[in-house]
Amino acid sequence: MTILVTGATGNVGRRIVAQLAERGESVRALTRHPEQAQFPEGVVAVQGDLTDLDSMRAAMDGCEAVHFITFDGATGAPLHNGTELVALAEASGVRRISVLGGWFESTLEPALRAGSIPWAQLAPVEYMTNTFDWTPEVAQHRRVRTLADWPSAMIHADDIAAVAIVLLTQDGHDGQVYYLTGPEALTPAERAARIGAALGETVEWIHLTEDEERERLRSLDYGEEYVAFGVELAKNPPQVGQIVQDTVTRLTGQPGRTFAQWARENADAFRG
Repeated sequence: MTILVTGATGNVGRRIVAQLAERGESVRALTRHPEQAQFPEGVVAVQGDLTDLDSMRAAMDGCEAVHFITFDGATGAPLHNGTELVALAEASGVRRISVLGGWFESTLEPALRAGSIPWAQLAPVEYMTNTFDWTPEVAQHRRVRTLADWPSAMIHADDIAAVAIVLLTQDGHDGQVYYLTGPEALTPAERAARIGAALGETVEWIHLTEDEERERLRSLDYGEEYVAFGVELAKNPPQVGQIVQDTVTRLTGQPGRTFAQWARENADAFRG
């Protein structure tokens, strides 16, 4: 079976490519710059862009499964050509589709709902890699400062990829939306402590006031609209992000990777 992975150089896409290659699957990895991409041996890098239908026609030709992202990799804007992409997939004989969902629905999801190909959506609640936002303060001051104090059930990108592979290689998931979390919901203080343990040092968590959070976000050069959004999110988080789901274990048969494991894997980024 030949599987096409779009967004193949992204945080999740490259892990899907690597895990499929490890399984011995025939993998095509879509990238705008194949000459710059580094994929495992045996993976075929194909030049293309989700907004370029001619390139997608060639990339999907002969593929039995496709992993889609829902945004333009160059601009980050939601895809506007979902109907055309689904029509191409149907014409190419694609039999399974997985979709990595974003914060906002693109034109791809309704086109898939109206189409004939079995598909399912990955809906991660929060990525462990978001913690890289803490890198400068941890590296320089061994501290984390946030207004948010609520727990988040962050997920490791390798677990997202593992679920995607189930959707791409097995039947029985048509129309499903799978919310994905890690195996535990941790507060910022608990995550800071786990980063500290990975470093062998103490990393302090400091609870900010709303005004202090505004100043922190402004110091990172965020505009006022994002500053207001960030403060509101810190005060009123979505409940779904705090509830541990068993989806990873249920679909893959393996326990989800912990934040402590992620911290150990990425300790050098925080070391300074």
